[in-house]
Amino acid sequence: MKDTILDTLKTLNFNEYEAKAYLALLEESPLTGYKVAKISGVPRSKVYEVLDNLATRGDILVSPGEKPQYTPVPAKELIKNRRLKAEENFDQAEALFESYENSAHDRENIWNITGRTEIFDKVRTSIASTEKRILLEIWKEDYSELETELKRAAGRGISITIISYGDIQSDFANVYNYDMTLDITEEYGGRWLVFSRDDTEVVTGVVSLGTDSRAAWSMHLGLVMPITEFIIHDLYLREIMNKHRDVLEESFGENLLQLRRKFSLYPDFKKHYIK
Repeated sequence: MKDTILDTLKTLNFNEYEAKAYLALLEESPLTGYKVAKISGVPRSKVYEVLDNLATRGDILVSPGEKPQYTPVPAKELIKNRRLKAEENFDQAEALFESYENSAHDRENIWNITGRTEIFDKVRTSIASTEKRILLEIWKEDYSELETELKRAAGRGISITIISYGDIQSDFANVYNYDMTLDITEEYGGRWLVFSRDDTEVVTGVVSLGTDSRAAWSMHLGLVMPITEFIIHDLYLREIMNKHRDVLEESFGENLLQLRRKFSLYPDFKKHYIK
């Protein structure tokens, strides 16, 4: 138990001697420096330096006198102070690094992301930094990965539009449900995700292959523009289908199947991107 506490204190920025001295004071206080050294095992030649460091950091309190006595800041208060300091450090780091978020380096590269978990982690990060609009194409089977972050973004006033493969219900997003999802999945051999935020950043790729899933992330104009416009044109098609389905399906078959087959490269009318 004692070793565990000492190890925990070390994760809170205590060195070994500081951890031993603080724990000794938790067990019994107030104590003189001599007593702290005797109980904790901190060398007498080091104990006053250690206690001074702890006092300067605010981890212990000192009662001055001919023989100063020491008492610890209560453990709950110590943890609270550490948490507040950590949050301050994170806030400061966030502010300092903000100017690098949209650097020219990012805008000129296309990055590969490998693994389903890693792809959704990147999309969640991008959702959190969205300022105006999110456009998303996603399968119903994958929607739960992002629902919480999307709802949180909507609460910030972000406009969210989703083209869903499968029936997705949402009270915070504009959702366009795509018909014949099983046929589409079979035709393409997998499920993809297409994400665009603020017309400045995109993540797009195949997410149904587990650790073998692949996606690209970029702020490169040459990728952001066509991918964002691809989603918008899919939205055009959804609007047109909603208003003129009968006429279009009379010309091109159910769910425009004849068009999909017309532009298929293979005689089985399937897309063979995934081998």
